[in-house]
Amino acid sequence: MPHDTGSTFRALHTPGAPFLMVNVWDKGTARVMAHLGVKALATSSAAHAYVLGRPDGGHVTRDEALAHAEEIVSATPLPVQGDFENGFGDAPETCAETVRLAAEAGLAGICIEDVALIDGKAYDQTLAVERIRAAASAARALPRDFVLTARADGLMIGVYDEAEATARLQAFETAGADCLYAPLPADMAALARLTASVKAPVNALVAGHFAKETRSAYGDIGIARLSIGAALARAMQHTMMEAAQGMLDGDFSALTKTSATAGIDDMLSSD
Repeated sequence: MPHDTGSTFRALHTPGAPFLMVNVWDKGTARVMAHLGVKALATSSAAHAYVLGRPDGGHVTRDEALAHAEEIVSATPLPVQGDFENGFGDAPETCAETVRLAAEAGLAGICIEDVALIDGKAYDQTLAVERIRAAASAARALPRDFVLTARADGLMIGVYDEAEATARLQAFETAGADCLYAPLPADMAALARLTASVKAPVNALVAGHFAKETRSAYGDIGIARLSIGAALARAMQHTMMEAAQGMLDGDFSALTKTSATAGIDDMLSSD
């Protein structure tokens, strides 16, 4: 029976005192992060797609995402959020069903984006809000706590502006979302404005130029949660590609940098 971590996950969300939620991609990374003291985990749609040998953006099915999430949940006692893209369907009813299935998989919550898979078009605001309202209603009907995060992704991909992102976050909050998220606005000032526009906890994506900011800086503008998306997985991929290119050029020095992995086996066997 999946452990109940929804209440634990919800309690971590304190505006102004952000906790770090690390996006992982397999049991090994989950267990290492837990050993290092991370309080909550999340899947990453991009990192999961990479594990399957596919590009990011709508190339993983809901069944695959749920099975992957169950693997992550089984690895540690920590709360796990599912990065479930657009909820795996356009219709509000599909988003509601995805919430129910995610809870059955043992997830403490999921995030749902307002951008359609593959074509990258933002849903009309009315439909976007109805999708979150249906998902929130399904979450509240569950027998245990479940944290629903609503994402305004159109700002990140440039299909609408900050004013529209603000309006959507406010509407998502009214529709019942527990946490709000507009990834990668222009700068910290824009992130601060978005955060101040709502009362619900806000998640910030620590990637790109936002990775140069400190946790205290995020706390100062009222952020409640920090996630990293695929950034850790991308860093791993970058290291692998650099090492491989060196080997192809006859330089194997990257293979001597193994001291940092001392103790990994102990972390992985800590059942």
